[in-house]
Amino acid sequence: MPSVPNRFNGLGVGFAPYLVPPPEDVVRWTVGEPGFDTPRPVVDAAIDALNRGETHYSRGPGSIELCTKVSEQINRLWGLQSIPETVMITPGAKQALLYSMMITMEPGDELLIPAPAWPTYDGQAGLLGIQPVFTATDENFHPDLEDMRKSITEKTRCILINSPNNPTGAVYTPNEIQGIVDIAVEHDLWIISDEIYARLVWSDWPHVSPASLPYGAERTLVVTGFSKSFAMTGCRLGVLTGPKEAMTAAFACQANANSHVPTFLMPAAEIALNQDNYVEEFCEQYLKTRTLLCDAIDEIPGLRLRSPEGAFYAFIDITGTGMSDIEFADKALEEARVQLIPGSLIQGGAGHVRVSYATEESQIIEGIQRLKNWLG
Repeated sequence: MPSVPNRFNGLGVGFAPYLVPPPEDVVRWTVGEPGFDTPRPVVDAAIDALNRGETHYSRGPGSIELCTKVSEQINRLWGLQSIPETVMITPGAKQALLYSMMITMEPGDELLIPAPAWPTYDGQAGLLGIQPVFTATDENFHPDLEDMRKSITEKTRCILINSPNNPTGAVYTPNEIQGIVDIAVEHDLWIISDEIYARLVWSDWPHVSPASLPYGAERTLVVTGFSKSFAMTGCRLGVLTGPKEAMTAAFACQANANSHVPTFLMPAAEIALNQDNYVEEFCEQYLKTRTLLCDAIDEIPGLRLRSPEGAFYAFIDITGTGMSDIEFADKALEEARVQLIPGSLIQGGAGHVRVSYATEESQIIEGIQRLKNWLG
C-alpha cells in the first residue's frame, strides 16, 4: 500500500490519552472546558437562525455583522485597532492557530515557544514541517526573555505566546509582552498571540495583547474565540485577526479548507458577545474553585502549587511525592480515583500535573479529599 508521509511519524496527540472519559466513580480534573452550559440566549439564537433557514453558504470569513461586533469588542477590551475586514471567524481557535502558522512560516522555519506550552502548538508545527524551539520560563512560568533572544537563529520566523497560559495559568506582565514585541521588532519576526483565555485574568496586572503595543500590530496575529469565555466549546467558533496582508492569506486558507463556519451559529455568536453577565458569573465561580484548590493543595504532603494568575488551570508540582508525573497521574487514577494530566506529555512540564478547576465545587472538594486520603 502507499506510505504515509514521514512528517506524521511520532506526531503526538497531546493530552488525548488522559482525556478519555473515566468510569463514573472517578473525579475528572482534566478537561479544559467550562463546567457550564452555553448561555440560553445563545442557544435560542441558534435555534431561531435554523428556523429562519440560515443553513446556506455565507461570507467566507464570517458574516460582516459578526465580524463587526467581534472587532468592536476586541478593540474595546484589549485596545486593538482591528477592522471588520481583518477579522475571520474560524472553526475553533485551533484552526485559527493552524492558519496563523501556515501564513507566517515555510517548512524548515523555526517557531519559538515558551515552555511549558499546550501540546497542540508542537503538533501543528509538525504537520506543517515547522521546527518548534522551546524557550525557558522562570519559576512562575513567565518567559525568560534573554533565553528567547539567545534561541533566535537565521531560521527563526515567529514567536508564539499564550497568555493567560495553558497549562500553567501564568499571565505575562505588560513589561514581558513589551519585551517580546521588542525582540520581534529587532529580528523582524511574526508573533502569534493565543489569547483564548484573555477574559479569565486573576492577576494584579491586566492582560496585554502584543497587537495593542507600538510596532506590535503590524506583526501580530491574534487568536481568540468563544469557547472558554462563553462556554461554547462544542460550537467550534474561533477568531483570527491581524495585518491586512496576512489576513488576506488567511482568508485564502479558509476558502480552500473550510469555506466558513456554520451559518446558523453566526447570529448566535453575535448574541454571545452581549452576554457579559454570564462571563462575570463564570469568572466568579472559577475564582471560588481556584481558591478551594489552592488552599487545599498546600495541606497535602508532597504537593506544591503557585497560585494560577489566569485561565482555569493549575500546574501542580508533585516532585515532593518521589513519583514521576506519569506515575503520579496513573496511580491517582487507579488508587485515588482522580483523573489528572501528567506534565511530561509536554515540553518543560515534567514533575507537574495539570488540573482544570473549571468544574463544580463538589468535584473540587471530593477530589481534594481523595488526594489527601491517598497521600496523607
